[in-house]
Amino acid sequence: MVEQHHLPRLSARALEHLPAAIQRPNYDIGAVRIGIVHIGAGAFHRAHQAVYVDDLLADHPDWAICGVSLRSHDVRDALQPQDGLYTLALLGERSRLRVIGAIRELLCAADEPHAVLARLADPAVRLVTLTVTEKGYCLVGEDLDLAHPDIVQDLASPSSPRSAIGYVVAGLHARWRAGTAPYTVLSCDNLAGNGHKLRHAVLQFVELQDTAFAAWIDANVAFPCSMVDSITPATDDALRERVRTALGCEDAWPIQREEYTQWVVEDRFCNDRPPFEDVGVTLSTDIAGYDRAKLRLLNGAHSSLAYLGSLMDIDSVADAMREPLLAGFVERLMREHIAPAIMLPEGLNAIGYIDAILGRFRNPSIRHRLSQIAWDGSQKLPVRLLSTIGESLVQGRSIDALCLPIAAWMHFVRRQASRDVALVDPMNEALIAVGKTCTGQASHDVPRFLSLDAVFMPLSHDERFVAALHRAYDRLGDAGRGAVEHALSAC
Repeated sequence: MVEQHHLPRLSARALEHLPAAIQRPNYDIGAVRIGIVHIGAGAFHRAHQAVYVDDLLADHPDWAICGVSLRSHDVRDALQPQDGLYTLALLGERSRLRVIGAIRELLCAADEPHAVLARLADPAVRLVTLTVTEKGYCLVGEDLDLAHPDIVQDLASPSSPRSAIGYVVAGLHARWRAGTAPYTVLSCDNLAGNGHKLRHAVLQFVELQDTAFAAWIDANVAFPCSMVDSITPATDDALRERVRTALGCEDAWPIQREEYTQWVVEDRFCNDRPPFEDVGVTLSTDIAGYDRAKLRLLNGAHSSLAYLGSLMDIDSVADAMREPLLAGFVERLMREHIAPAIMLPEGLNAIGYIDAILGRFRNPSIRHRLSQIAWDGSQKLPVRLLSTIGESLVQGRSIDALCLPIAAWMHFVRRQASRDVALVDPMNEALIAVGKTCTGQASHDVPRFLSLDAVFMPLSHDERFVAALHRAYDRLGDAGRGAVEHALSAC
């Protein structure tokens, strides 16, 4: 075997020498042109949106990506010597490797602000996308945080921006001044109503600068909503070694994700758009419906596995799905109790969507720890499960099965409190205080949990819910593995 330090670097020149099993760009990477600027070129973007674009470029070469990092130069420094190329490992029962070429330019705004602004002003750029995480939008509640240091700086020096909002606005301002058509601004962050929130923040920012410019944005710039989904584990040494061995060359920053990927985009653009529908993107007018389906079906099932599985001392989602009683319960929960109770968006096939979720849960190549999914239960359960319970009550549907994972969370809190183990939850102190007073009896414990209005209001006053929760809590007994298995077999 060739020693590691003698291996060549992944590059355009190396593509033709890669083994036949490695998928590579089916287009000339030197012939495509940049039409998209992406702010936040981290692993998720490179594993998700960039792959959809990579699928497009053979037939639509005007949509290549300029990847922009606001502060860190790590991605640029890793990929520039590789001609922007990187390896994606798609994790499944038969994992495979693919080289992605969609990102044709990499910039670090902290080092190259003028290059970023010039690219945003380029008329060939018709779409600006973002994955900057929720905090990157500098919001406080629903509004722009005008006291945020980056926003304060950008309002004082709008031509020298620091924030994502500042760069989006500066690029639009250059186009407004030049009479150039604006670009569409598409948030790809996991944030409900992301397009609405981004539009509101941009307009708040601009209205403090120039009302005429603000009116132009209001009338001409599109901010579509979107929903994204794909598990993207962090790059580790095992991945680097696997890629090195398979390619016969070095890749400074390979990435990995599960095979499954979903991208739903509101079909509202202001200046042309890529034919995303040709490569598997769902174009819809009901992004909220897809968000709701993901929250209730995927995330609701995840939380159910987390708390019931944790009581059974199971480590991961894939391990949980190898337990017939638990896997069967979660499948029935989705098919018989969640999907029928919620309004699904037009075009989403519930049977196929649930089948895909179950396949993802069983994927042996993804180790998603239940302990991590169990974080922040006080914040997650109201939107993931309690909302479905509320709608089921309105429809007169049984809620006994839906209450079992809620009761499991209560027992989980009680167990952690009895062991003096802190919860990863913003309500840790209140939850531990309740947990320490619990006795294991529903008549004593359930009312104490229901006093947590931030979690249970307004359901805590519904007699049907209270009774069902008492039954579920008692059904779990001492919350040991045997008791949980008995409760699952009865549902």
